Amino acid sequence: MKVIDSVAWQTPPPVTVGSRIAFTARFLGRRLAYTYEITAYEPGRRLVMRTSEGPFPMETTYTWEPHGARGDGTRMTLRNRGEPSGFAALAAPVMEASMRRAQNKDLARLKALLEPST
Repeated sequence: MKVIDSVAWQTPPPVTVGSRIAFTARFLGRRLAYTYEITAYEPGRRLVMRTSEGPFPMETTYTWEPHGARGDGTRMTLRNRGEPSGFAALAAPVMEASMRRAQNKDLARLKALLEPST
């Protein structure tokens, strides 16, 4: 499972195209340091960020759209794409499964925070 240890702005907030954010994380027993750059941003609709520095190139896209019979909900979609190399290429099948589990866990936790049971 990937655990994010720290996040730091490299450019002044708020988020805009060109913003850079540095992350450090632990994944499969290794420490990873990488920087994302925001490449597309449509508030409330879409956010795309790509690694500009880090162990392998990756792009993460978040989209939000109205959802539900009355349109009163929101569906968030998260998509990661990347081309691992070095250690990451060797561990790609394990990484993919682990990342999917971690993302599903993170999204379930986010949903629980946003939609508390009554």
